Amino acid sequence: MRGEMNMTSPSSLRSEPVTCPERISLDNPQDVRAEVKKSVVSMFGTFAFKQFDQVFSDTLNLFNGNYPGYRPCNTLYHDLSHTMDCLLVTAKLIHGAFLNGITFEKNDVSLGLISALMHDTGYIQGVDDKTGTGAKYTVCHIERSIEFMKRYFHENGFPAEYGPICSNFLRCTGLEVKIAEIKFKSQEHEILGKILGAADLIGQMANDNYLEKLPFLYNEFKEGGVSGYKNEFDLLKETPAFWELVKKRLVLELGQVDRYLRDYLRILWGINHDLYRQAIDRNIERLQSLLATQRLAFPGIGEAHSKWV
Repeated sequence: MRGEMNMTSPSSLRSEPVTCPERISLDNPQDVRAEVKKSVVSMFGTFAFKQFDQVFSDTLNLFNGNYPGYRPCNTLYHDLSHTMDCLLVTAKLIHGAFLNGITFEKNDVSLGLISALMHDTGYIQGVDDKTGTGAKYTVCHIERSIEFMKRYFHENGFPAEYGPICSNFLRCTGLEVKIAEIKFKSQEHEILGKILGAADLIGQMANDNYLEKLPFLYNEFKEGGVSGYKNEFDLLKETPAFWELVKKRLVLELGQVDRYLRDYLRILWGINHDLYRQAIDRNIERLQSLLATQRLAFPGIGEAHSKWV
């Protein structure tokens, strides 16, 4: 790693593993799918998973380079594991909202999960796009994801109304997006959009390899033209302040939907605390400890991390 910090290896950034009761490995997508479906069935009893299963399989093919017309995913931060993470947290938040008495239509839940699967497809390059990596699309990846998703829906005969609904969900993952300016079809759709926006952030920051992967994020930012960092270490120094920005966004823009994780854990697992929030705090504390050990002053935190969308 370039920069001021002298670490023995990137693994020194790895935190203790997150202790999630279902013990799902994000590196095993089929386990993730089974857990998501288990959660949905416990809410509704019966559920039509045909479209979800199709999108799930096609998403795996897309990221793995087995989808016609596209290269494999070559972004090491926004990878398949992150998509699985976002999907799993989305399902948990939906379940927690359900436990709070929020009534979702079955089809809307399906669209929320499908949106989680497709939210980062904009990083994938076409087969003829051989310059650089998908990271060059960092700034515009949400709109590229929406374009891919709409084309996918059309080519696979999905209802036309899916496009606008899921596009609104995907836009909620943009850090600079004002949720109030999005014209949702219903209040339930707004909640699902906020859930996706929260899941995208919480999933990645709570992961036990979050700090370890941050240098990969720097490389994506550099290729994508996101300014504000001199090197990987600059991004590490900015991360505690980024978490403060995320906490404000969870309250002010995303309606505190992250609180549904606590209800999911409390009612389903008898755990009376938010494991995800604890894991994020642990990651940040771990990073701050490493920074303090190096006796480094925190520079002025600029706007660079606010461009993380």
